[in-house]
Formats: sequence, structure tokens, C-alpha cells
Amino acid sequence: MEFVPGPAVHRVLCADCGTPIVPNSANLCVACLRNTVDITEGIPKQSSVSFCRNCERFLSPPQSWTLARPESQELLAICLKRLKGLNKVRLTEAHFIWTEPHSKRLRVSLTIQKEVLTSTILEQIFEIEYLVQHGQCPDCTKLAAKNTWKALVQVRQKVSHKRTFLYLEQLILKHGTQKDTISVKEVRDGLDFFYSQRSHAIKMVEFLAGVVPVRSKGSEQLLSTDTHSGTANYKFTYSVEIVPICKDDLVCIPPKQARQLSNISPLTICTRVGNSFQLLDPATLQTCEISAQVYWRAPFVSLATVTDLVEFTILDVEPSGTVRGKWVSADAQVAMSGAFKSHGSYGDQDAIMDHESSTVSTQIFHTRTHLGAILQPGDTALGYHLSNANFNSDDFSSLPSSRIPDIILVKKTYPNRRKKNKTRNWKLRSIAKEAGEEGETGAGRGVVGRMGGRDQKKVEEDYELFLQDLEEDPELRGTVNLYAAKDTKMRDATDGTRKKGGQYGMDVDEMDTSHSTAANGDEQDAEEEADFPAVKLEELLEEFDEMTLGDSEGTGT
Repeated sequence: MEFVPGPAVHRVLCADCGTPIVPNSANLCVACLRNTVDITEGIPKQSSVSFCRNCERFLSPPQSWTLARPESQELLAICLKRLKGLNKVRLTEAHFIWTEPHSKRLRVSLTIQKEVLTSTILEQIFEIEYLVQHGQCPDCTKLAAKNTWKALVQVRQKVSHKRTFLYLEQLILKHGTQKDTISVKEVRDGLDFFYSQRSHAIKMVEFLAGVVPVRSKGSEQLLSTDTHSGTANYKFTYSVEIVPICKDDLVCIPPKQARQLSNISPLTICTRVGNSFQLLDPATLQTCEISAQVYWRAPFVSLATVTDLVEFTILDVEPSGTVRGKWVSADAQVAMSGAFKSHGSYGDQDAIMDHESSTVSTQIFHTRTHLGAILQPGDTALGYHLSNANFNSDDFSSLPSSRIPDIILVKKTYPNRRKKNKTRNWKLRSIAKEAGEEGETGAGRGVVGRMGGRDQKKVEEDYELFLQDLEEDPELRGTVNLYAAKDTKMRDATDGTRKKGGQYGMDVDEMDTSHSTAANGDEQDAEEEADFPAVKLEELLEEFDEMTLGDSEGTGT
């Protein structure tokens, strides 16, 4: 094979330094060409970016504020927008150069190209330094001032407790709906959420309509108007009312509405509350779903709430065979809790209970319940005692006496577990305090219970009942986030007295010191229920950032 040499490369001398180079239109080498022409002319080598320390956002020209992490593509785009003259060159590469995080400096390396002479493209690498200037964005400026909100969401529920708002607070935190809220204020029957934009308030109203049955309406107030430009400034208010029916409430549906709801029995209990609430007839296991739209056409209220529940001891349970989902119909014999505690000696025949001639406190009741799958003889259940109940309800009064049972059991309870003052190994988040309350964060009860005063004790009781519901209801726990509590020590299980200590201690009723030693021994020897649905470790999340949200410990004190 014959070797064919390549074409000869002709070289010329540089017009300035005489170095042999490949011929070009300028007849100059690269070094001399850079000394002659500066393609970075017109591009500043130093600039600045504005940073808001409150919301940690950068100013993106001309007026928008953007959340950007250090050395991210978003921050690099903001830095490049600050430069003038980049439209006259071709940008081929840009990246950050590492600097100390506390230096308030950003260094960016740029690689640009530009045609300097005919068919001659010059590439150059240079560095630009940015000074981070701290300031306040318009939103944070409004937050620093008082009463600068633009939209308000008023959430109300006309009930005597705060458990709904305690649960609602956990739902808001789980879905991150509180991030756009300026502040939260507690009022007598609910909460007020303040926002800087109308769209954020509408988003909150839509969220509430998706988790609880509500009705809402909006209004607007004109603050100022400009006749020349035709623009106006408004404040918007949205009123959201939650259905005044909660889980485990006793409800008497109006007879006409009960016939429309698949002819269900009017006397029911509420078993679930979501964007609609579910009512259950314990005798037949018939259920019905009532949406917010159906409820507000003909609203009704609860006959009794969980504060009216009475403890009963299960004597006998016999399933009747009817099963619907997790509910099993059963015939049960119950008695008031403590009816079998004899106050006489074992040889005294008068101390033996005679249910035929006994009083109400030692009487045996027969009832039909939906808890046949979980109740066993000897268990303790909570229910409504309707024998001597007096309700101010025309719908309840119109019911025939044959359709009103003596007892309606609602749920199983665990009194032996409550008597033992054990600490909880979990805790809950809480929405941070508003701007005027001892700093932006704090370890309080959250948004519920800040008012204090005469209702503070009632709020503490509601909070303890809410924590007990979370412990005893696995389905309810699945809808909220529980966090592992660190550095918690379990109390001695034989300690029957109530001690105020341990930041995660349970709120247990204080025992009377006048009880006899034998009685105390009986309570201490009571075995803890084996089927208590304790919170498992795999249900708990890791510790959260306490600098942004106040922690509300799993305690009732």
C-alpha cells in the first residue's frame, strides 16, 4: 500500500508576536487576540442578589420571589438574570464555585463565545462574584405589620368540646395545609385562619370540605378603589361551619328523614366522620351515609355526646349471627360498672345482688349491640343509659317506647389500663404560635387551648380524650402522624397514685387517699387488658424539626 501524505498545513507569523499560527482573518494568535479584543466587555464582574431571611426566598427579577436551595439550578438562573450584556454573547457553560456558607458571597464561573472578526469566534472563561443582600419580601413585610391579612377563613362548630379542632389540626399538619397561613387565632366556637392571598384561603376551604362535612359562604369588603385605573382592594372572608355531629354521638334522625334514608331506625350512633358522616343502627346493623348537602337541607343535632357515656360491665355476650363488615350483632347482658362490688361481708346474704328487686345501679340490662366481635364477658364498655334519660327533643319524644332500648353500647374501654399511670412513647405536632405570642414557635397545646381562662380545664380534658381515642382506635391513628417521643421513661406499673411528672404522662383521675389499703391493693393487682390496641413502634415517625413547629406532647396535663 502506497503512503499518501496529507496536505501541507501552511502557517503564517502572528502580526504582533511573530508566533507561527494557522492563518485566520485577523492574522493574530489567540493570546494577542484576547489582548486586543475583550468579549466580556459590558458584563459586570460583580453583582448582588436579594435574599429574604424570613421565608428564605431570592428575588427573581423583576418582582417575583423564588425559593431556591444553595447551588441549585433555580439559584443559578436567578444569578444569570441579574447580569446585563449576556444577550450580546453566547453562553456555553455556567456553574457555581464553592464558597463558605456564611460568607454571603456567591461565585459563578461563566464560559462565553463571541464572533470578534470575520469568521473568528473567541471563547473566554471568567468569574463573577455576587453579594447576598438581606432584606424583606413584600409578603414578610406584611407579616411584620399587624392586621395586614387579605383573606380570612372562619371555621366554626357549635358543640361543647374542642376534639374536632384537635383532630382537624392534625389533618392540616399531615397534609401541609398550614404553610400558607399567616396566623391562626382561637375564638369561642372555632378557629380563624388568616392569609395574605385569596387563593390560599380558597385552598383551605376546599381542603376542609374534603375532610369534614361543612357548608361555606364568602363575603368581601371594599377597602379602597382607584377610579383612574379601575382597580380595587378587597378583604375576603369565608365562613365555614362544621356539622355539629361527632364520632360516637347519639343521634335521633327526624322520622321523615329516616324514612328517606332507607327507612333506618331514627335512634342511631355516629361511627365515622369524613367529608360525610355515617350513622349506624346498633340493633339491625343498618348504616346510612349523610353528606353535607343532605344534612344542611334539614339539620338536626345530637341527643348526647361522649361526655354522657356511662361505664357498663359485660356479663354475657351471645352473637346473633348477623355480620356486616367489622360489626357483629350480639345480644348482651350488662350492668352498671361497680354493681358487683359488695359492700358487706361474704357471709351477709343481704349483700347478694337480686336483679329482680334491685335498684337501677345494680340492675341487669338486656340489649342488642354491634360490638359482638370484640366484647367478651368481663369487659368494660361505654354506652348511653336511656332508661332515665331526659332529652329536649321532639323527635325523640315521638318515638314509641318499644323502640327505645335501655342501653346503647358504643365502644369498648380499658379502665385497668387507664388506672396505671404509664407514659406515652409518642407525641403530636402542633401548629406554631402566631407572631405575637412569645415568639414564632413554642411548646404549647397548639392553636387549640391558647385562650386559657375558665375553659382551660375543659380543653385539657378534651385533649386527653382525644389522645385516648387515638390509642384505642387504630383507624383513627392511620389518619394522623404520630412521632416517637425521645427520652421517655415508663412509670412503675404498680404505682396506683397519680403523679404530676413526666412531660408525656397520661392524665389519670387522682385517687382518693381515704380508700382502704385493701381497695388500693385490688386496683394495683388488676391485670391490664391483653387486647389493648397499643401504639406500635412501626406506626411512629421520626423526630420532626422543632424550629418550625411547636411540639404538642402526648399528655393531658
